Amino acid sequence: MLNIDAVSKSFGDQALLDSTGFMINTGEKVGLVGRNGHGKTTLLNMITGKDHPDEGSISYPSGYRIGFLSQTISFSEASVIKEAMLGLLEHEKDHSWKAEKILAGLGFSQDDMAKDPLQFSGGFQVRLNLAKVLVSEPDLLILDEPTNYLDITSIRWISQFLTSWPREVLLVTHDRGFMDNVVTHIAGIHRQKIKKIKGDTSKYYLQVAKDEEVYEKTRQNEEKRKKEIEQFISRFRAKARLANMVQSRIKTLEKTSSKEKLQKLKSLDFSFNYLPFSGKQVLRIENLAFGWHKDKPLINNFSLTVYPEDRIGVIGRNGKGKTTLLKLISANLNPDSGNIKINPGVQQDYFEQTNVQSLNDNFTVEDELIYSSPDSDRQAARNICGAMMFEQDAALKKISVLSGGEKSRVMLGKLLMSPLNLLLLDEPSNHLDIESCDSFVAALDNFKGAVVIVTHNEMFLHSLANRLVVFKNNTIEIFEGTYREFLDKEGWDDDNIIEKKKEKPCILSKKELRQKKSEIITQRSIKIKPVKQKIEILENNIEKNEELISTINKELLEASASQDGKRIQTLARKHAKLETLNETLFEDLETQMTLFEKIESLFNNQLEKFER
Repeated sequence: MLNIDAVSKSFGDQALLDSTGFMINTGEKVGLVGRNGHGKTTLLNMITGKDHPDEGSISYPSGYRIGFLSQTISFSEASVIKEAMLGLLEHEKDHSWKAEKILAGLGFSQDDMAKDPLQFSGGFQVRLNLAKVLVSEPDLLILDEPTNYLDITSIRWISQFLTSWPREVLLVTHDRGFMDNVVTHIAGIHRQKIKKIKGDTSKYYLQVAKDEEVYEKTRQNEEKRKKEIEQFISRFRAKARLANMVQSRIKTLEKTSSKEKLQKLKSLDFSFNYLPFSGKQVLRIENLAFGWHKDKPLINNFSLTVYPEDRIGVIGRNGKGKTTLLKLISANLNPDSGNIKINPGVQQDYFEQTNVQSLNDNFTVEDELIYSSPDSDRQAARNICGAMMFEQDAALKKISVLSGGEKSRVMLGKLLMSPLNLLLLDEPSNHLDIESCDSFVAALDNFKGAVVIVTHNEMFLHSLANRLVVFKNNTIEIFEGTYREFLDKEGWDDDNIIEKKKEKPCILSKKELRQKKSEIITQRSIKIKPVKQKIEILENNIEKNEELISTINKELLEASASQDGKRIQTLARKHAKLETLNETLFEDLETQMTLFEKIESLFNNQLEKFER
């Protein structure tokens, strides 16, 4: 097992982790989540020894082996099978069958085993790196974005593989569906702390939202209570009879620490700029054919009509023609035969996963957006910079210093600069964190134009697709229905992939949560209201009596100076009655204030317990 204890880590004045940690126990599969730039990669580097914490410790038992999927491509063997076998344990160095089994699951054919690794695409080279880690069977398997560049069938195979993995897993991925299928726990980096819960990402994010709501309500209640104490002290500080009560509240105030108001975390918050379109068809593909080699067409005799508001998911194995189809539609490639008729009123833009290389390293983020749309002004570019989380000076950062995730946000920002009614998207979720993926799906869902998207992210497909273009069994088919309907009716059975059914934890809906919290708050208000009214009445009566006592004291001085014995006796009796009355009022006030504090504490605890 792995124990991360009271770890702190900063870079300059930016604190990523502040005296925090968690444990990975035997057999747990933990998903590590958090916004880009909040410390996920740094934490992985510390676990693997590539970096060290400023404070705290990371420990694990002697002999505990950690396997880490490297994103660096470096091969030393002449064949795929030999390269994969480098990851085998010393006593299994000749067990080629283990390497073959995992390579096959990752999409390598029998013929591929003898080929040079350098002959393969970047996606298959990443798979080979993954195979080298998997065959070593480490105690803790650390995977940092393992789904990038993998197709759906390979991802589903890895999901099954990791689910049956008998040891520990630490997984970082932007693909919520993949993570939820694999993990038993979520560990999230949030506000420099790490919180680990049992369950999936939905349960984690719901818990974070609850905790923040409870924190803010507690902070507000404490601030309100502090003001009430300060008012009491100010009001009765000069009253000798209330000296003990005043001193008690002064001590309470000194012991009370103020909670800081939570700063709002930046998130993608945007919508695509829609160009109104009145046509019945966006585009029509007729008898399309294309192949890199004339005797091996990737696309053959393919026809498709795209309608306004279509959400078309393009799915299938890598290398079968998904990206090629988008390049043909966007006129980045010319077909061998057939044609693509695009309605004259259509304005399209194309997001390609490798297009981040087209960004000008010498430009700032703002410059890149302006130059992508010459008709737009600097203020429009600044607004989109803000929506893409490049606020103020961050908009002036050079492209050359941006991370992969930041460059992807710049590419998305360029899509927002001009009005569109057709979006062509090729793997847009790579390099985005889970929160950004959620915002992106919401923006696509609200876009009134047509979307054609190539993605391996099944959450995107479940959320968006109403039609599918399926590359399967060396053919291209159009499936008229949702991705859920596709899995139910056809699925990926030809690839021996069995969809994992996973029970979701039973949680209350947002409406039910609001109703429960409202009931508790209402009951608290009902119980507290009469007590507060009594306190106000008592305080007012005490103040009035104090004024009367002060007036009588002045009259007693006057009667004493004039030696009016009868008047002195009358005033003295009134003074005594008021003093006795005040003592009773003070006792009642103390009782009511104690009751008020008990009710407030009782309901706050009840609310906090319910939230958790």
